[in-house]
Amino acid sequence: MTNKNLVGKSYELAREQYAAIGVDTDAAIARMKELVISLHCWQTDDVGGFETPDATLSGGGIQTTGNYPGKARTIDQARADLEKAMSLLPGKQRVNLHAIYGDFKGERVDRDQIEVKHFQSWIDWCKQLGIGMDFNATCFAHPKADAGFTLSSKDEDIRLFWVDHVSRCRAISAEIGRQLGTPCVHNTWIPDGMKDIPVDRNGYRSQLKKSLDQAMAVEYPKEHMKDAIESKVFGIGLESMTVGSHEFYLGYAIKNNKLICLDNGHFHPTEQVGDKISSCLQFVDEVLLHVTRPVRWDSDHVVTLNDEIQLIASEIVRNDFLSRVKVGLDFFDASINRIGAYVVGTRAAQKAFLVAMLEPTRKLVELEESGRYFERLAMLEELKTMPFSAVWDQYCLQEGVPVGMDYIAEIQQYERDVLSSR
Repeated sequence: MTNKNLVGKSYELAREQYAAIGVDTDAAIARMKELVISLHCWQTDDVGGFETPDATLSGGGIQTTGNYPGKARTIDQARADLEKAMSLLPGKQRVNLHAIYGDFKGERVDRDQIEVKHFQSWIDWCKQLGIGMDFNATCFAHPKADAGFTLSSKDEDIRLFWVDHVSRCRAISAEIGRQLGTPCVHNTWIPDGMKDIPVDRNGYRSQLKKSLDQAMAVEYPKEHMKDAIESKVFGIGLESMTVGSHEFYLGYAIKNNKLICLDNGHFHPTEQVGDKISSCLQFVDEVLLHVTRPVRWDSDHVVTLNDEIQLIASEIVRNDFLSRVKVGLDFFDASINRIGAYVVGTRAAQKAFLVAMLEPTRKLVELEESGRYFERLAMLEELKTMPFSAVWDQYCLQEGVPVGMDYIAEIQQYERDVLSSR
């Protein structure tokens, strides 16, 4: 167990070191209250959902690997796992729900028929916890998505089915936000595309635009819900063309005042989402992030504290964008303890933001603007070995959650007590 006295002593030393370069560590810890991360429910059960018993969904580039014991198989189990994860995390979280996670009570409800009543128990659960909820239309792993096209389909029956689904999801999102008193971000991602080289790219994109216009025809109060649209460079079996490209959705978001969703696994490996944030926020009011860890492609590994995540967090903090960027996670790893994946991934993202808040940004900008690039580089390098971990431990201590590696034992105990019996 962590020695609280040692944490306090280490923090006092770290506070002095940061103060010497003009950084107030207490203020940085206090500012972490501005960071709210939306936890994706699909890590609990490998993107299965509750449309059918023991579902395991795939298709449209969605593929979960691994079969670690303890997968959530009911709504109660999913909620228990989410609660356990949140109990080990500092700060405030939200929950991000896909439409397939409705409380259908054993009834077969197709996606163009879902209603608020199928998600009321989730809303009530969030009320009890005092947290917000975000929502997603589920436009994959369905017979009417098997041909590779949903909202961009040239088959009117299929296209209108998905228009109805997204329309209903938006209405549900607005009611979620109204009841919880915090805007629900509804995100639309579709897997539409082709495995081999298409001829009529424009035709499919025209269909997608028409469908979005129809699905988003109803305007809801922004204090209840906000629309986000998400691009992807490719999916498994859809390698040659993705209808909803970054350029398509960015243009649509700018024209229609929507949030653009940036998933850092949905771009070419050499692209940096951190570099896109300030560009997008010149033209859209807000950005939604799906933070993940792609390994050579959109493999949705558990987030770790790496350079890519650090750049994302630093760009947000340096430019005071926290109020304009909604931060959500999006990974699904079935090869390790799923609650452990939540905690490691969320803490890694939180650490990146705290590191950014401990940066003497004004001083670095002054060096940059005066052309003192050696000094800028030297300071950035020295910051990497500043005693950040002591500040992080103090933050966890203040938040009443496990410090350092202590959460590992708690997750192991939960596995013995709960997960092993599933």
